[in-house]
Amino acid sequence: MAGAGPTAVLSSGKKMPLLGLGTWQSKAEEVYNAVKVAIDAGYRHIDTAWVYKNEKEVGQAIKEKIAEGKIKREDVFVTTKLFTAFSRPEHVRECMMQSLADLGLDYVDLYLIHSPLCFKYGSNPFAHAGNPEEVYDEVDYVDTWKGMEPLVDEGLAKSIGVSNFNKQQLERLVQNCRIKPAVNQVELHPYLAQQDLVDFCKKNNILVTAYSGLGAPALPKMMSNKTDDPVLMEDPSIVAIGKKYGKSAAQVLIRYQLDRGVSIIPKSVTPSRIQANFDVMNFSLSNEDLATIAGLDRNLHYLNGERFSTHKYYPL
Repeated sequence: MAGAGPTAVLSSGKKMPLLGLGTWQSKAEEVYNAVKVAIDAGYRHIDTAWVYKNEKEVGQAIKEKIAEGKIKREDVFVTTKLFTAFSRPEHVRECMMQSLADLGLDYVDLYLIHSPLCFKYGSNPFAHAGNPEEVYDEVDYVDTWKGMEPLVDEGLAKSIGVSNFNKQQLERLVQNCRIKPAVNQVELHPYLAQQDLVDFCKKNNILVTAYSGLGAPALPKMMSNKTDDPVLMEDPSIVAIGKKYGKSAAQVLIRYQLDRGVSIIPKSVTPSRIQANFDVMNFSLSNEDLATIAGLDRNLHYLNGERFSTHKYYPL
């Protein structure tokens, strides 16, 4: 994967670039350009999801870069996710096939269960105006996983994993699976270090991917009702470390995860920021800096999804 930056070998034996482009909340027309800019900048890992409604544009951008000869399909690592309303094992493949059709791909490199929460088939819990409990489903995520494993057998997903799972949920899944989850993608940043979860994942050869690694600067109201959270990129310690290396706060936050062996998928549609976010390969943080950043942990979830906190499998 030329230009990919640091990579990790997953439990599936596949290589995954640690730094990727996130596309959550990226509008369709913007994400198309963002993915092309990212590939030109050196990114070889693109993260999307069924629920983001931008898989077509992500796929189109990848297709054009392949046609240009900039990359081959095997050079780019594509992650997408099973939407929570397809959690019943019999619906998993349907969601996967919709994603593959939209992406215009024969397979994805990584397919994640988007959340341990499950909702009724055909529902959209985020758009549901009434009591969210009206669209809850009782499916066990272990059963959802049993619907994921055949996708690997069929070659539709090279690796499978989860997102938003806590340690106890992961422990239970690891004990009840045929194919181990290769990745757990969770909210992770210096204000939410989740060291216990990261350590558990490392011990079990599960790679952690950080979303909202820059502190969720553009947070949608449906995910949190808080307005007074501190701005991570303005934290004096982060800014001071950046000055020392001639780097921005965002670059320090990205490097922090890479230096602790965690994958990170910063989201941007601004070409200059996409390029700057990848310009982190020419420095490393000192142990002293890492210790300073570790000291900022305050167990702060920017995205707590508390609207769904009465769900049986709510992870927080």
